[in-house]
Amino acid sequence: MTDATPPTQSRPLALITGGGTGIGAAIARRLSQDGFDVVVAGRRREKLDEVVASVEVAGGSARALVMDVTDAQSVAESVATLGRCDVVVNNAGGALGVTRVEDGDADEWERMYATNVVGTMRVTQAVLPLLRRSARATIVDISSIAGERVYEGGAGYVAAKHGTSVVSETLRLELNGENIRVVDIRPGMVRTEEFSLTRLHGDQAAADKVYDNVDRPLVADDVAACVGFVVGLPQHVNIDTMVVKPVAQAAPHKIHRGPIDWKDAR
Repeated sequence: MTDATPPTQSRPLALITGGGTGIGAAIARRLSQDGFDVVVAGRRREKLDEVVASVEVAGGSARALVMDVTDAQSVAESVATLGRCDVVVNNAGGALGVTRVEDGDADEWERMYATNVVGTMRVTQAVLPLLRRSARATIVDISSIAGERVYEGGAGYVAAKHGTSVVSETLRLELNGENIRVVDIRPGMVRTEEFSLTRLHGDQAAADKVYDNVDRPLVADDVAACVGFVVGLPQHVNIDTMVVKPVAQAAPHKIHRGPIDWKDAR
């Protein structure tokens, strides 16, 4: 569908930011399967169109919405085209760099904060009037285990994701008494096409090394399944925080590299 064609009115509607690739695209497909019309928002129209096509091929209803969460006008004008919203998934974010604090790039830190924290605030502010008219109102923020644990070389990203989680936790307090759920999902190691590649400035070899010899890191569909679960629960049930990691990862800095013996699994 094009931007000018609204989804059908018989199904609830979910807006997913950062919906053109990776986790966002997987969430769009999962929520469509669960009965939602989906609006995939992001900066790259061609990527959004690919996700829309994949949803429609599977029999779902989707539309692309070109939106930059770091641009207040873009967010306001984009959300104004919706007319309704039942679920918003604040997935736009990302990491840049793995430097020590003393070597940190201030521009990269500011860009991470602008996307992960201020972007989440902007989108939430814009959709709240629509959510307040919904019986299924749910805000899902995709944070990270970096939102609760520090590690060397990660301060810029960790600070940004701490910010994302703080927004979720504070918003839940501020909306107490309203029919709006606020869920903070904190994934650990997720292997997607772009996350580590972007963080490591396009160095494919370095990006591949992040996952080297790790037995089954999470994939985007795993995180999407978590979103589907929390959204699908009865409206009076709120999963405040969900931490999800591969078995091989005990903490951001503690990852088993090598085979895991599954022979005794039943």
